[in-house]
Amino acid sequence: MSNEQYIYGNTPCFLGGKNLVKNPEQTAESDVIVYGVPWEGAVTWGDYTGCELGPKVIRLNSARYSGYLPEMNHIDIFEHLSIGDLGDVSVIPHDPEKTMDEIYHFAKKVWKTRKFPLIFGGDHGITYPIVKALTECKDQKVGIIHLDAHYDNNQDSMGDPYGRGAPFARLYETEGVVNESLIHMGIHGPRNKPQNGRLAKESGAVTLTINDIRESRHPRKIAREAYDMASSGTDAVYLSICSDVLDYAFNPGGPADGNGLTSYELLQIVHEITSQGVIGMDYVEVYPQQDPNDFSSHFASFVAVYALAGHIESMKK
Repeated sequence: MSNEQYIYGNTPCFLGGKNLVKNPEQTAESDVIVYGVPWEGAVTWGDYTGCELGPKVIRLNSARYSGYLPEMNHIDIFEHLSIGDLGDVSVIPHDPEKTMDEIYHFAKKVWKTRKFPLIFGGDHGITYPIVKALTECKDQKVGIIHLDAHYDNNQDSMGDPYGRGAPFARLYETEGVVNESLIHMGIHGPRNKPQNGRLAKESGAVTLTINDIRESRHPRKIAREAYDMASSGTDAVYLSICSDVLDYAFNPGGPADGNGLTSYELLQIVHEITSQGVIGMDYVEVYPQQDPNDFSSHFASFVAVYALAGHIESMKK
């Protein structure tokens, strides 16, 4: 592997993509721009999780994978898409406000390229400045599909208004985000609080719980329904995924949340949503320090490949 295929140190570019840090002129040739946000702000419970290591470990494990999916009509994403890796956003430890500003300006630069951004966190707090940059950069009305066990709409996390438990409270307040087209999908479990559900309803957001998904009979059916709601009255749909929407049986490098999606269900949902057409996406909250076999980091590559396979389908429409 040449030095240009390493994004930093011994860490390869995601899925062997082009190194846009060393070769920024290749940005124009890349259909998908990958970047990481190695940020962990305030936690909601217990000690820090190490999710700032997510972008690095996901890249390391992506070296194992091709872009070929035999069960998806034998599609090979690399026959249709060129991937470029733009490296990571600079973060400022212990300064959430400055870090959110760095993420916002980095995201704005990427949105201006009109490419498809694929972003790895970091904690879920990163979604707020990324979507804010989208609404301001493109002056678009945005719908959001938020796949998560939790609403993440607290007013703050341990006093931090930009913490991982609060991004959707900030997005409810963001001009350009259509709250009625903001879909909290896969919500489940007792780590949610009554005020989370009330605030979502009062803000106009839609909740699809894990039971709604299971009772729909097939994950693709409810994924299409979610997309129809998110795209109604909007110019673009953004997809944000927290790893803990998965049951912990499928996500050892994440929070210990039971009653979640299976890996099959999540991949079907993601592929269906992206095949309808999303403008970009993030995947957040992989905790490498509690995942000795890197199962959760490996699965992040699965999600990315299935999402990009869906993105290719959307390009045909």
